[in-house]
Amino acid sequence: MKPAPTGRAAALAAALLLAACSPTLDWRQVRPEDSGIEALFPCKPLTHARTVPLAGTPTRMMLYACTTGGMTFALTYAELDDPARVTPALEALRAAASANLDGQETLLGPAEVPGMTPNPAALRLSVQGRRPDGGALAQQLVLFAHGTRVFQASVIGAQPEDEPVATFLAGLRRP
Repeated sequence: MKPAPTGRAAALAAALLLAACSPTLDWRQVRPEDSGIEALFPCKPLTHARTVPLAGTPTRMMLYACTTGGMTFALTYAELDDPARVTPALEALRAAASANLDGQETLLGPAEVPGMTPNPAALRLSVQGRRPDGGALAQQLVLFAHGTRVFQASVIGAQPEDEPVATFLAGLRRP
């Protein structure tokens, strides 16, 4: 039979137990305004909107993003109002993902988001790049569309962990 832990050992054991129970990733279902999609975020996202050139046309883009556990989780989307703009916009988002990190892209396969509109430019990608200070930066992302709305969901960090990336991307769906 083991002796009872001393006060110091018990305090250390309790501290380790509490640390194991405190979640870095506090998952919640989010329905971004006017997006027509649900996303599963591991922290409470902040929102930001701005007009940016997308495939040569000024476009209002919405961003929902939060940072936790050394990773930033983001969902960006825009309503294009013209079906002819969807594929060029997805291609522009793809090009920007690599350019923003000055990185190397790896195609992981087609996007698989329940309820998305099929499109040859709807893809799952990984980009390995660098921060401005030279530190490594990696991004996992999926580009997809629903009707005339385009989306980019991404997780970015020094080395995004597989499980949170998979959970975030698997949490995307049309309600």
